[in-house]
Amino acid sequence: MSQSPAPPRRRRGNARGEQTRSVLLAAAVRSFADRGFHGTSTRDIALAAEMSPAVMYAHYATKEELLFELSIDGHRSVQALLETEVRRHTTTTDRLRAAAACFGQWHAEFHLQARVVQYELDALSEEHLAEVTVLRRAIQGRFGELIRNGVDEGSFQVADVEMTAMSLTSLGIDVARWYRSTGKWTPEQIGRHHGRLALRAVGVAG
Repeated sequence: MSQSPAPPRRRRGNARGEQTRSVLLAAAVRSFADRGFHGTSTRDIALAAEMSPAVMYAHYATKEELLFELSIDGHRSVQALLETEVRRHTTTTDRLRAAAACFGQWHAEFHLQARVVQYELDALSEEHLAEVTVLRRAIQGRFGELIRNGVDEGSFQVADVEMTAMSLTSLGIDVARWYRSTGKWTPEQIGRHHGRLALRAVGVAG
């Protein structure tokens, strides 16, 4: 199925170049999701974008560069969304619920991109993987911070803060693996469910 990647968190060049890159990124998402990174050629992506390989190479020298841009933009998008939702609330309980809800919902709404960037990490170059890993650790660390705040104030009962944070982010990430737009639940329903699960994980009735 067709799905555009999450809105990019960085801009490069003129409007025409940005439009071309957006088309290529959307084609890469579809191609990587259908065939996997290693099963997709640059020609496959160019054909999916209805462009010549020469046009693609003018913007991306390799398919790994496309994967990296999808990965970095996806992680930056979900991190920005996470911070926005956390800032909308004042209590630790509401903040954790909102964080888990938006994280799960994002992985459903952008499930093709999420599936690619979460499960094709090994295809990134060492340098690119290191850059993406910084963002992944920051996202998990934000969950850990929210949980730790609740524990410190006595609102949450958690034996291991780090493990709980990892469990909650892993739960959200896994949505991209099983979610289908033709399925039973909407991204919003999934998000609300994940918010309730997060509270139960820290000993609060959701």
